[in-house]
Amino acid sequence: MRNKVTNTRQRIRVGHSPDPDDAFMFYALARDKIETGDYDFEHELVDIETLNRRAFSGDLELTAVSLHGYAHLTGLYMLCPCGASMGDRYGPMVVARTEMEIEELRNKTIAVPGTLTTAYLSLRLCLDKDFDHVVVPFDEIISCVTEGNYQGKPIDAGLIIHEGQLTYADQNLHMLIDMGQWWYEQTQLPLPLGANAVRKDLGRDVIRDVNRLLKESIQYGLDHRGDALEYALQYGRDLDREKADTFVGMYVNDWTLDFGERGREAVTTLLHRGYEAGVIPEKIDPEFVE
Repeated sequence: MRNKVTNTRQRIRVGHSPDPDDAFMFYALARDKIETGDYDFEHELVDIETLNRRAFSGDLELTAVSLHGYAHLTGLYMLCPCGASMGDRYGPMVVARTEMEIEELRNKTIAVPGTLTTAYLSLRLCLDKDFDHVVVPFDEIISCVTEGNYQGKPIDAGLIIHEGQLTYADQNLHMLIDMGQWWYEQTQLPLPLGANAVRKDLGRDVIRDVNRLLKESIQYGLDHRGDALEYALQYGRDLDREKADTFVGMYVNDWTLDFGERGREAVTTLLHRGYEAGVIPEKIDPEFVE
């Protein structure tokens, strides 16, 4: 359904990652499949670390953020209870050309997709120390691990996110740690990786409307899976339809419709442990849209 634009409609700028799960979530809003009432949604597709950094300026009304990034943004944004990316015994992975133990990994140089990503935070917690790292665009990490360097800097291992979790073996790389599995063993909780955050200054009514429309978009995608998957496939680097379907199923599911009590506990636990480890500067209790 085409949303008619008038001068009285409020613009909602949306930032999300150019990957299949986010595209699947926003399919209905991006392709005018649901009625948005008084709001016009404008979409910007940017990698998650850029969105984390950009959120400090608060220029997007609705944005995907890493939960680690959110810890630094609580004055500007609150979390939508829908739109979560949860790793339930799976998640970002550390991969390398050769197998090695965690103790050995602590002294290696690791390519990471950004220092505000939850992947980075969870690896800091796992290794129990700061580690030598190089920030690399998420879609270049597998190749730089394979080649052993990035812009002349030696790379021993890589912290991969998004579809790389399904494609790393194609490059004969070894998985050293699955952060979602490690986190579950530590906490018995899923690993909360990403969320959607809405700007606080929009006011209660607009915040609730935006959250409702986001949930409707997610539900529409789940109800029209084939069409939403076809749309998401254009962002599935190196993924065929079967792998894209698998990847979307990993990160767009019941958790995505609502964090629920256990999901909220997972967010709180992650943020508190990040603070206790000295990675997050303040103890944060997450604030969700009611």
